[in-house]
Amino acid sequence: LDALYVGHDQGIGVRVLANGALGFAATNTLTKSAVRGIVDDAVKIAKASRRKTKITFAQEDSIAMNWSVPESKKLADVPVEEKIAEIRDVDKEVTGLGFKLAARFFNLSDNRIRKYFANSEGSHIESYSPRLRVFYFLTMLEGAAVEQTARNYGWSGGWEGVSTWGLSDRVIAEARSMHKSLTEGKKSPEGKMDLVAGPQVAGIASHESCGHPTEADRVLGREAAQAGKSFIPPEGIGMKVGSELVNVVDDPTVEHAIAYYQTDDEGVKARRRYLYKEGRVREFLQNRETAAALHTRSNGAARAVNYNVEAIVRMANTFVEPKDHTVEEMLEDVKFGVYMKTFMEWNIDDKRYNAKYAGREAYLVENGEVKHPVRNTIIELTTPAFWSAVDAVGKDLYFEAGFCGKSDPGQALDASMGGPTIRLRNVYLR
Repeated sequence: LDALYVGHDQGIGVRVLANGALGFAATNTLTKSAVRGIVDDAVKIAKASRRKTKITFAQEDSIAMNWSVPESKKLADVPVEEKIAEIRDVDKEVTGLGFKLAARFFNLSDNRIRKYFANSEGSHIESYSPRLRVFYFLTMLEGAAVEQTARNYGWSGGWEGVSTWGLSDRVIAEARSMHKSLTEGKKSPEGKMDLVAGPQVAGIASHESCGHPTEADRVLGREAAQAGKSFIPPEGIGMKVGSELVNVVDDPTVEHAIAYYQTDDEGVKARRRYLYKEGRVREFLQNRETAAALHTRSNGAARAVNYNVEAIVRMANTFVEPKDHTVEEMLEDVKFGVYMKTFMEWNIDDKRYNAKYAGREAYLVENGEVKHPVRNTIIELTTPAFWSAVDAVGKDLYFEAGFCGKSDPGQALDASMGGPTIRLRNVYLR
């Protein structure tokens, strides 16, 4: 055990809209005088931040509600020793396989988030979100060859989430797959061919090439100096970005997903959002400020990582909506191509247009049969080219957790991404 941390953090943040400008201040000193002080500070900041174009908020209904995520086995009731044992047991099993592991890292974390939200429009919302996460990283050697993997599992709920993961089985399967790639893997083919991409690959593509470019603050150019812009213009609703089979959704209401919530951090009710629908841009992720600027309503996408930073436009659980194909059906129709089950790395430009995804576990496919592993498969193409190549969407919906980074100061926030297996026709691989 390298590190153990148990902590408690509490505080209050206040945001003020005055004279068409926003001011924000926060404190972890929960006294009346301290709270009055940050209110005064927020007002002063707003009044000092005069703008040519005044900020307004989209009109939203006031809400009075309590909501919480149920725990079958409360995280607070689980001894630290039991949590440590869970990870140690997995580590013992994977090291017992006898493979040469140059590095291994396992991290288990849980947190319990209680919030109280109120605004001057009459909303009062109390919420409780227990969250559980496991992240692991492995580096394996075989001669001069190296294979690495990083996986992330998340859960909104209690300790019962651990049993849903089957963590030992998954880590062992991943280690064996890495060893097979090292010992049997051959050079990935290069050229135009079909690609069958697993749920993890569909998920990272959904997050990076759909979720981020449909964040309304990016679309409006307000994240340009921090996290980048978007290839989609403000008038881009209806813009074609893929085949008619492509529906990409961001949904905070997916039960037990790590980014589950019922109301966002501006007090707006959460709902499923179709970012791409039938291959076209359907809606942007909005908070109340961006919604007013674009003459629409918020869709509940305002999130803050903590009380001491402002809520900004964020994704939650982003995924390709499943359809009805099986993986076997998608593979059997491939004459020559690659089955990329998982990825190891990715890269994408600031406008979320030119992207690269590098495979971790991948196999050659010939005449519908999965053959030997192939190493370092890379697909590099534009966002519209990626989604336009999709000609089949599976039904094997699967999520993995992640952290989504944005803003300055940076906010690394819980998110999940996923999808079913998808098939892309005639794309260039190298």
